[in-house]
This record gives sequence, C-alpha cells and structure tokens, in this order.
Amino acid sequence: MARIKRGTTTRAKHKRILESAKGYYGRRKNTIRIARQAVEKAGQYAYRDRKVKKRSFRALWIQRINAAVRAEGLTYGQFIHALKLANIDLDRKVLADIAMHEAEAFSAIIAQAKAALPKEDKKAA
Repeated sequence: MARIKRGTTTRAKHKRILESAKGYYGRRKNTIRIARQAVEKAGQYAYRDRKVKKRSFRALWIQRINAAVRAEGLTYGQFIHALKLANIDLDRKVLADIAMHEAEAFSAIIAQAKAALPKEDKKAA
C-alpha cells in the first residue's frame, strides 16, 4: 500500500485558521498554535455575545423609554403598566424608536396610557 502524505490537508487546515486570524495582533495572526487558540476564543466570545447583545439592546430601549416618559411625569414601570391596561401592544424596541424620532406620537401614546390608569394611580403620578 502506498504512503499517504498529509501535507495538503494540513496546509488547508492551517490556511483556514490563519485566514480567520487575519488582522489579529502579533503572533496570533501568523503562528498556527497561537492563532488556533485565538480563533477558538474569538468564537467563544462571539457565541456568548450574540446572547448578551439582546440583553444590552433591551436595557438601552428601557433607558430611552424611561427618559422620555419621565419628561411627561411617569416612571417606566407606571408607563408599562398603563400600556397593559390600555391594551397597547407595542414592544420596547418600537416604543424606544418612537420616543427617539417621533416625540408627538409618543406623547399621544403616553396620554392614552395615562387615561387608562385608575384614579388613585393618577394622583401618585
């Protein structure tokens, strides 16, 4: 049986890893052992941060809504509660976008939400 040389497959594997490590700093971009570790760690960060990204954006939307609602005399929690009572089904992403770009429309949503609050909650607000 003939001997099989594995140089072609090894070079292909190395090339794939080094292409992934392109742009890295120092020996991480051109030394296969270090590049392999760097690429693997980058993949772990990417996997983790795809989940974290969703949390970060939700937190940002909540901050934007809270800032816009406080200018109208409500808190974020009171506003979300009032939206539920008024049967306004807008998610936080859309609410934040409206608050940022269409202030008049957001003021109208806040007015509808305030109208749906019971009497004793209106006194507190």
